Amino acid sequence: MMMASEMADMACASDEDLVLLVLSDPSTSQEEEEELMQLETSISASDIRNWNLPLILSSSIIKVEANRSRLMKQSSYFRGLLGGSFSESSLRHVVVQSNLEIIVRILQFIYGLSINVTHDSLLPLLEGALFFGVEGLLLECESWFHKSTSSTGIDALEMPLDALVEIWNFGSDHGIGFIQETCKDYLARNFTWTMLSSSFAKIPYDLLQSIIEHSYLTVESEMQLCDALLNWLSINSSFSDCLSVDCGNHYFHILKKVRICLLPLWFAAAKKRCFFEYADKCVTAILYLMENYHTSLLSAVPNGVLDNYRVRLTKYSKKVALSGCPQITVAFLILATLPLENDAVLMMRIINSLIELDNGREDCQLFKKSLHILSFESVHELDISKCPKVQFGAAVKWLHLAFPSLRILKASHSVDFEIDHLFYLSRNCCHIHEVDLTVDVSPVIIMKVSILSASTDEYGRSKNTGYKLSKEYFATTENPILSSVTKLSLEGRNNINDLDLLSISSLFGSLCYLNIKGCALVTDIGISKLLCKCPNIKSLILSYTSFGRNSVLALCSDNMTSAVSSGDCDHRKSGTMAYHLHQLQINGCKDVDQGSMIKLMSHAYMLKVLCMNETSLVDDALFGFQGCSLEELDVSETKVSMQALAFIMRRNSNVKCLKATGCQNLHQHGSSWTHGAAKSHHVLSAELGRIPALEEVALGWGFSTTSLDKLETAIGKLRAISLGLGASLDHDSLSVLPRICPLLERVILTFQQVVSDGTVRSLLGSLKYLQELQLVCCLGELTSYSFEIGMPMLRILRLEWVTPWMTNRDLVILTQNCSNLVELSLSGCKLLDSDSQEIISSGWPGLTVIHLEDCGKVTANGVSSFFNCKAVEDLLLKAQRSRHWEELYSPCCFTASTAP
Repeated sequence: MMMASEMADMACASDEDLVLLVLSDPSTSQEEEEELMQLETSISASDIRNWNLPLILSSSIIKVEANRSRLMKQSSYFRGLLGGSFSESSLRHVVVQSNLEIIVRILQFIYGLSINVTHDSLLPLLEGALFFGVEGLLLECESWFHKSTSSTGIDALEMPLDALVEIWNFGSDHGIGFIQETCKDYLARNFTWTMLSSSFAKIPYDLLQSIIEHSYLTVESEMQLCDALLNWLSINSSFSDCLSVDCGNHYFHILKKVRICLLPLWFAAAKKRCFFEYADKCVTAILYLMENYHTSLLSAVPNGVLDNYRVRLTKYSKKVALSGCPQITVAFLILATLPLENDAVLMMRIINSLIELDNGREDCQLFKKSLHILSFESVHELDISKCPKVQFGAAVKWLHLAFPSLRILKASHSVDFEIDHLFYLSRNCCHIHEVDLTVDVSPVIIMKVSILSASTDEYGRSKNTGYKLSKEYFATTENPILSSVTKLSLEGRNNINDLDLLSISSLFGSLCYLNIKGCALVTDIGISKLLCKCPNIKSLILSYTSFGRNSVLALCSDNMTSAVSSGDCDHRKSGTMAYHLHQLQINGCKDVDQGSMIKLMSHAYMLKVLCMNETSLVDDALFGFQGCSLEELDVSETKVSMQALAFIMRRNSNVKCLKATGCQNLHQHGSSWTHGAAKSHHVLSAELGRIPALEEVALGWGFSTTSLDKLETAIGKLRAISLGLGASLDHDSLSVLPRICPLLERVILTFQQVVSDGTVRSLLGSLKYLQELQLVCCLGELTSYSFEIGMPMLRILRLEWVTPWMTNRDLVILTQNCSNLVELSLSGCKLLDSDSQEIISSGWPGLTVIHLEDCGKVTANGVSSFFNCKAVEDLLLKAQRSRHWEELYSPCCFTASTAP
C-alpha cells in the first residue's frame, strides 16, 4: 500500500520538482571504482518500498530520482543544497558523495520507511543524520538508545560494552548530550555487570570517572567497586605506578571515590602486595573505625564527610553485600537508609541514638517513632555474614522497614543470635524465603557432645526478649501465620534445642531445605518431630547431630508427604518423605545403626546428594538403594566394599562427585552379595570409567595406577582430586595428571603418596586453574626446586610434614611465586626461625588462615610480627608433637636422608 504522503508527492510533483541525485562513495579507491564502473543503478524514490538493497548497494554509482520539496523539508543539508544560493540549487541533478548505505538509509527514512536501529547501525545512522541534518532520524536514534538502555539487571547488557564505549566516544567527539548522559546513567545503574565484561579495562578514564560520580552508581559492595577500579588501574598504569598512589598518575585520583571505611578488612590487607600505600591507608582506617566508630560518625557530620560511612544504596540496588566487615554496626546499616536532607543538628541527635542502639541501651521504639527509614523495594538480598559488631536483634527490626521485598538474608557467624530473632524476622519480612545463620561447626564436632535427654513438652519461654513466641503464636490463635521461609541454615548453632525445632516446625511448614549440621543440643526425638511437621523438606543436612532411629522412622513413614507425582503413585514407598528427598547429609551421625541405615536406603529413591561419611554404612544398605539420580556421593570412612560401591555407580551414571577415602574394604571383594559383579578391585574403576562428567573425586584404598588408566576418559573435566591413605599412584601417573585433567582447581595428596620435584613442578606449571594444593605426609624427596615456579592463581597451600628442609630463604621464594595466598599451613619445617614471621606477614599480608606446627623456632621471640596480618581469622601455632607421634609418622613425613 502506498502511503498518503507519497501519493501527495506524486500528485503535486512536476518536472521542476524532481531532482536526480547522483550518489557515490568518496572512500572507494580508483581500482575499486574501475571494477564497479559497469555497475550503475538508476532508481526512483517513488518506488522506494520495492528497492532491492543488496543489488543497489553493489553498484559504484546510484542515480535516484527524488522529490525536491520532500528532501528539503526533511533535511537541512538538502534544504541548503537545493533551495539556497548554491549553483547546484537550479540543476536538475546534483552529486552527493557519502557512504552509499548511509545515504540510502537516509532516503528511506525521509520517505517514511521504518529504520531498524541496532547497536551496530546506531553510529552510522547518527553520523548520517548529523551530516544530512535529519532531525527526525536523530530523534528516532535517541528514542531507541533510551529504550535499549532503560533496563537493569543481568539481561541489561545486551549491548556489548565495547560498542557502548565506541558510542560514548562518538557522542563526546560530536557533542551529542543525550549519548553522554545516557551512557553514564546506564553504566552506573549496571556497574555490577559492567565490571565483569572483558572490555571493562577499555572504558576511557573520563567515562569511568563520570560513572563513579553518578548518583545512580549501583554496586553490591564497596569491595566490588574498589576491586574493579584497582583492576582497571593495574591494566591502564605501569607496574611501578601500581605500587604507589602518589606516583603523579592522575588516574589514581579515582580511588578517592571509594569509601574505604566500608571495605572488608581481609580484602584491604590482601591488596598490600600491589597497592601497598593505598591498602595500608585502608587497613589503618578500618582498624581505627573498629575502635572509634562513634567518634568518627559524630565528627563526620560537621566535617561534611558523612557519606564516607554510608553503604551505597540506590533504587536499582538488588543485593547489598557487607560480608567480612568487622567494623560495620547496625548504625552503619541504618545510616544508609536515612534521608540525605536531614540537617546537621538532627543528624547529630540521630547518630547519638544509633550509637546507643549499638551499645544495647536504646529501645526498639527508635525505629517506629524517631527515625524516618527510607524503603528500598528492589533490594532482594542482604549479606551481613562475618560482621561481629552487628547486633542481629536490632538488625532484624530495621530490615522489614528498609528492605520490604527482602528474599535472602545471609548472616552467618552472628554472635548474638537468638531463636526469637528468627521468628520476628519471618513474621515481619513476608517475602523472605532463605535465611543463613551458619556458624563454625568444627568446635562442636571435636567436642563430640552427647545429649541424653531434652524435653519438648513445654512451650514456655523464659527469655526476656520482649517477643514471647508461645503467647503470640500459639496461645492467641488456632492457626498461626506460617512463614514463607523455605530454606533455613542453622549450622553450628549450639543454642538451638528441641523446643526451638518444634517452634520452627510449627511456623515454617513450607521448609524445603534445612541445615542443622553440628547443632549438638537437638536430639533424635526433636529431629523426628520436626520431620513429621515439615513434610515438604527435600534437602536435609543433619551431619554431626543425634539423627538416629526415630528420625529414620519419621522419614520412612507412609503418608508423610503430599507432593506425590502421578508417575510415583504406583511405587510402594512413594508416600514416604525419604522417597522424595533430593539431598541427605548425615556425616558423623553415630546414632544410626545398621538396621536403620538399611531401612533408610531402601526407601530413598530421588536423592541427588548423599553424604554418609563416618557412619555405620554397610554393603547391605547400598545394595538396597534403588535410586538412579545421584550426582554427589560421600561414603568416606565407612565399611562399604568395592562391589557395593560399583553397584551404586552402575545405576547412577550422572555422578559428578565421589568421595570414598578411608574405606579399607574397597580393596576387598565385598560381602556375601554377588549380584553377578566381577570380584575384582578393578570393578569400581570400570564403572567410573563409564561416567561422562566426573568433576570431583576423593579416593584411597583400591585406587591405583591401573585405575587411573581406566578413568582417563571420565576425568577430563575433573576440577578436584584428593588421594588419601591406600591410594597408590606412581610418579608417572601423577606427572601426567595435568594432561589428563587440565581443569583441576584443587589437588590434595595425603598419607604416603609418592611425590617428587618433577611431580610438583608438573602440577604447578601445567594446571593454570590450580587454586588449592595440599601435600600432607607424602613420601619422596622434595627440594626447594619444586616451588621455584610462578603460581599466581594459588589461594590455599598446605605443606605438612613434607618440607623439613624449608629455610627462611625458601619461604621468601614461596612468597614471590605464590603471591596471592589466603590460607597457609606448614608443619615440620624445623629450620624456620623467628624471622619467618616477618617473611610471612609481609609476603602474604592478606592471609586469613595461618597454621604453623612444629616449625622450628618461629615463636622463639614471641608472635608480634603476626599482628601485621590484619585479616587473619584462624591462627594456629603448635609446638613439637610427642616423640611417639614422630616415630609413628616419620616415614610419611621425611626422606631417608633427613629423618630423625
